[in-house]
Amino acid sequence: MEEIKANNIREILKREGFEEKDFTFYGEEIAKVKDLNKKKERGKLVLVTSTSPTKYGEGKTTLAISLNDALNRIGKKSVVVLREPSLGPVFGMKGGATGGGCACILPEDEINLHFTGDIHAITTANNLLAAIVDNHIFQGNELNINPERICHERCLDLNDRSLRNVVINGVTTHFNISTASEFMALLCMSKDEEDLRVRIGNIVVGYTYQNNPVYAKELQCVNALFKLLKDAIKPNIVSTKEQNLAIVHGGPFANIAHGTNSVISTSYALQNFDYTIVEAGFGSDMGALKFYDIVARTNPSFIPDVVVLNTTVQSLKHNGDGNLEKGIENLYYHMNTMEKYTNNLVVVLNQHDTDLESEISFIQKCVEEKGIPFCVSKGYLEGSSGSVKLAKQVVEASTKETKIVHYSYALEEDLQTKIEKFCKANYGAKEVIYTENALEKLKVFKNTFLPICIAKTQYSITEDAKVLGYPKDFTMTVKDIKLFNGAGFVTVYFGDILTMPGLSKDANYLHM
Repeated sequence: MEEIKANNIREILKREGFEEKDFTFYGEEIAKVKDLNKKKERGKLVLVTSTSPTKYGEGKTTLAISLNDALNRIGKKSVVVLREPSLGPVFGMKGGATGGGCACILPEDEINLHFTGDIHAITTANNLLAAIVDNHIFQGNELNINPERICHERCLDLNDRSLRNVVINGVTTHFNISTASEFMALLCMSKDEEDLRVRIGNIVVGYTYQNNPVYAKELQCVNALFKLLKDAIKPNIVSTKEQNLAIVHGGPFANIAHGTNSVISTSYALQNFDYTIVEAGFGSDMGALKFYDIVARTNPSFIPDVVVLNTTVQSLKHNGDGNLEKGIENLYYHMNTMEKYTNNLVVVLNQHDTDLESEISFIQKCVEEKGIPFCVSKGYLEGSSGSVKLAKQVVEASTKETKIVHYSYALEEDLQTKIEKFCKANYGAKEVIYTENALEKLKVFKNTFLPICIAKTQYSITEDAKVLGYPKDFTMTVKDIKLFNGAGFVTVYFGDILTMPGLSKDANYLHM
């Protein structure tokens, strides 16, 4: 592969009709948006999701980037909006998040590492609040906070299993990875700077001895925390290898948090581009459902015009224990799930050079028998030219009327009803059971009128990573429930989900 040359972001922005004064520049290849004013009517929104992920990687980010390049290639003003990479996966197992092959965003190393410092700022704000809570108690505890009921936890943007359980001031707690922190989630859910201030103030840091919630705003620290995030709230703009614009902003994990870039970056893109491509993390059972159920539900203009469902031969084989005909069931699950939310679905096979024509034909036949458009993308191998057919299908689909989404639960329903309706309607669970800890939390959060965010493994539709394909009539067990009041949702934990990953034996840092 030829050496990738640096792109001049000033020149690309000027070519696309933007004024230099509306941006702050970080060298020659990176910019931050200063002017967030709306420019025009809303463009089309394309949501890219995937079948169940595997350790091989399905190239969803690569597909989103190549689709963006292809739309620009056929004369559409398009932008791809992605999440910022976390340093945990960069040095751990998953790796960076800048695409690959002929479909990548630049500069790769800078984006994957410190970038513009957004995640550092989020980490610092999160930990400053934790220190403020501890200091308040040390200085006399005017708010009567129970030290054993502090629920705001510290974070770090690295995989460090030693921090999963720590003792601070005699109380057992733990660190989260920064992308699983409430500060990351609330920054990404904020509509503007004022909304960010309100969300910071609404964080529940703990409870009093009388079991009353204590909010961050009661600690008189909102202004200080906002100052740490005043630049992090602004979207970052870079470019693809083919010199098309890309926005990279926010990075909540999809198996723990809501798994989509910031609301503010999507809004900016929709106002300034004809097509906005958003990638939701992991499979449709994770990022795509959360995009609809949390992000679009609270931002109705974000209902996607088109959903692109990405898959690969190797992932379907993996889900069928090596048998493609068995593994196709996993694709059926994701197709069926997305059809509950959209009538404009396109399935795309992200082609690898080892794929057989007979395998591709089989997948195409299975998809088209369901009446859903299908195409093959060679974006990794060929860049925009390999995704032109997909781009044309997306444009055609975007002209169709989008159906009204009927969510699986109402916000005013009690928490247990929400959990059970969501899991049965979207995952196919026959029963939801609760640990004693979860039952206690249900009592506390019973009438919290917020969306729910499911935290579970990304490798299976169930809570068990070993259960592949399209399982049916299974039981799910709620182990914990946490209120993220600033972010605006309640997270429900299933299975052995970790909010602080560890490094693997053959981690990426060994190969850098």
